[in-house]
Amino acid sequence: MSIDINSAWEELKNRVQNCQKCKLCEQRHNTVFGEGPVENCKVMIIGEGPGEEEDLSGRPFIGPAGQLLTKILEQGGGIPRSSVYIANIVKCRPPDNRNPEQEEMLACSEYIEAQLLLLRPKIVVAMGNISAQWLLKSKQGITKLRGQWLDWRGIKLFPMFHPSYLLRNASRAKGSPKDLTWQDIKALKLKIDEIN
Repeated sequence: MSIDINSAWEELKNRVQNCQKCKLCEQRHNTVFGEGPVENCKVMIIGEGPGEEEDLSGRPFIGPAGQLLTKILEQGGGIPRSSVYIANIVKCRPPDNRNPEQEEMLACSEYIEAQLLLLRPKIVVAMGNISAQWLLKSKQGITKLRGQWLDWRGIKLFPMFHPSYLLRNASRAKGSPKDLTWQDIKALKLKIDEIN
C-alpha cells in the first residue's frame, strides 16, 4: 500500500493551520508550517519556534536570525537555502519569543514527527539547545552537542548553534560560537556531498 505524499502533506498543512491544541494559537497571526523541497529532501533544519516576523509572514527563519542562517548556509557552506527544508518544533510563535514550553512542544510534536516521516531527510540539523534537546531527549547543552554527527532513527543528526545565539555573540575569535559554526557548516557541506 503506497501513500500519496502530496495529499498527506496538504492534509498535514491544513491540520497545522487550524490547530488549537495549545495556548499558542490564541495570539498567532499565522502558523509557520515550514518551507523547502518536499520531494527528495536531503537536509531538514529544525529550529525551536517562529519569531515575530515569521508569525506575521507564515514563513520560517526570515527575521534577523533567519537572514543570518541563509548567509551561513550560502556563504559558509555553498548550500542554497532553497535546497533544505526548514521547520520548527512548534508552529506558532511563543509570546515575546520566549522558549516554547514543554506542553506546547508536546502538543505540536505530532506535526514535526509527521513532517519527518513524510520528508524522510538524510540529515537533520538541530538548530540550538531546544531543538537538539527535544529531538535527542537529552539534557545535554548545545555547547557539548554541536559539531557531532549522531545517529538518530537512521538519520544523521547534526546539532548546531542557533543563529540568534550568534547574533548575541559577535566575536569571531578562534573557538568562538561564530568560528565553530563556520567549521560546522563546512562539515555539513562535506556530509551533503557524501550522500549525493
